[in-house]
Amino acid sequence: MENVLDRIAKLRIVPIVSMEDAQDANPLADALLAGGLAIAEVTFRTAAAEQAIRTLANRGDMLVGAGTVLNLDTLRRAIDAGAQFIVTPGFNPKVVAWCVSNKIPITPGCATPTDIEMAMDHGLKVVKFFPAEAFGGLKTLKAIAAPYGMMRYIPTGGIDPENLEQYLKFDKILACGGSWMATKELLAAKQFDRVTELTRQAVEIANRARPS
Repeated sequence: MENVLDRIAKLRIVPIVSMEDAQDANPLADALLAGGLAIAEVTFRTAAAEQAIRTLANRGDMLVGAGTVLNLDTLRRAIDAGAQFIVTPGFNPKVVAWCVSNKIPITPGCATPTDIEMAMDHGLKVVKFFPAEAFGGLKTLKAIAAPYGMMRYIPTGGIDPENLEQYLKFDKILACGGSWMATKELLAAKQFDRVTELTRQAVEIANRARPS
């Protein structure tokens, strides 16, 4: 588990994508790599998700995760397709326990101290803070994180180029997740050059940001 989380920590940004067409997986990966990010979280919000994960995983040059994993069935499909890490919107004890037992990295969605303590009881050291901006953003995260010095966070939900740097400067943040680099609209329009441009800009912001 540590190796995947270390890689995410070095990249500092996790592009979150919802793919309507699995054939977009390879050009998307090329676009993200050209922008400087060898990672993608594919959400199980579309019928194309499973095949898109399989395509990305088979490339060998991308760290591929599955997001919006709501139950054990979806979890097993994601793992069978080659997902290397799992992301959930909330804390599902069955999904988390299965991942921990099988040494699959998982960052469950946590928005309260109770969520965080449940994650700690399962031995997790990294969780997703979601939905970040809707729950009060960085101010709320700092307040919630204060008692839990051992925990790191991947805030997701409302992260964009305007607030990315401020989030990444907080030393409890492992990385930030966001969908602005590869939106449904950009993928539908096959605007992969724009994906590369937005990814490159995000990487530049991440490189500027240093924990204070």
